[in-house]
Amino acid sequence: MSDEQQTQDSRMNEQPEQGAGEDLNVRVQNLEEQLAAAKDQSLRAVAELQNVRRRAEQDVEKAHKFALEKFSGDLLPVVDTLERALEMSNPDDEAIKPMREGIELTLKMFHDTLKRYNLEPVDPHGEPFNPEHHQAMAMQESAHMEPGSVVKVFQKGYLLHGRLLRPAMVVVSKAPEQTPPSIDEKA
Repeated sequence: MSDEQQTQDSRMNEQPEQGAGEDLNVRVQNLEEQLAAAKDQSLRAVAELQNVRRRAEQDVEKAHKFALEKFSGDLLPVVDTLERALEMSNPDDEAIKPMREGIELTLKMFHDTLKRYNLEPVDPHGEPFNPEHHQAMAMQESAHMEPGSVVKVFQKGYLLHGRLLRPAMVVVSKAPEQTPPSIDEKA
């Protein structure tokens, strides 16, 4: 073999090695990118699983907390009726005194039961009007109360675990209208 052929053979052998090295670097870089993408997908999947698990736990907790919401709402008219019966009956009338005492005891049992299940009354008499917990039924002029205060409560509202079950129906005070000074026509 001549020197020229040996040089050519050695060049041919070198070129594939350089090309193979570059090809190997490209493959390594591609594999590293794929690995990074797979790690990212794996982290996202784990995070999503944790979010789903947390949401499911919260849903179960809310279901336990508010399972009695409809049932409680159905009992509230009974409590309202017992309270109205006491308001309408005369406490000094001896003929109905035993019946009145029975209503009072029944109402006390109802209130104790509602309290045990975290059902709290909203009785805002004299408090500022809160549209989140009160429903204004009317407005009434009042010189002795701040405007925007609750003058009268038609029906108590109720909260179940701090969430509004039924708003209180109220009458809200407003400032008395100022009559314009009369003009003395004789002057």
